[in-house]
Amino acid sequence: MIHHITLRVLAHATEDVSRVREALDFFLSGAGVREGNKLIEELQAEGHHGNPITILSVQLKRKADCLGFAHFVRGHFSEEDVAWLKEEMPERLDDGQVFHLRLDKQAACLQQVRLTDSSDAITAQIKIETYPKNREKAGVIVEELFG
Repeated sequence: MIHHITLRVLAHATEDVSRVREALDFFLSGAGVREGNKLIEELQAEGHHGNPITILSVQLKRKADCLGFAHFVRGHFSEEDVAWLKEEMPERLDDGQVFHLRLDKQAACLQQVRLTDSSDAITAQIKIETYPKNREKAGVIVEELFG
């Protein structure tokens, strides 16, 4: 099943950090994560050109939270997103059995779930757990959760 999920998003200097935090919390509350907003870590960084960037991240470790996130996201994908995801599923699962998603940050601000290929996204890294480690079995789990 899912071992853990890491969600991460950047808030650029031109963005309101609280709105970006709300976009991230949209996924946490939708997944039923208790007090999800309190789990979000905030880190200040500097961009390549000296611009301030706030990195917001959260790691979900509880099985119920991880499954809640997967079901929430899958349940809110459009038919186009599901087709896109099915087409790219093998490439999104790396050799470390981490499944990668990019969720549209602007759509999340509007309380919508949408896939994106933009770098300005909420990234989700979903660590799939199999014993023994087996990429094919991990792929089957990903297909069951998101396919």
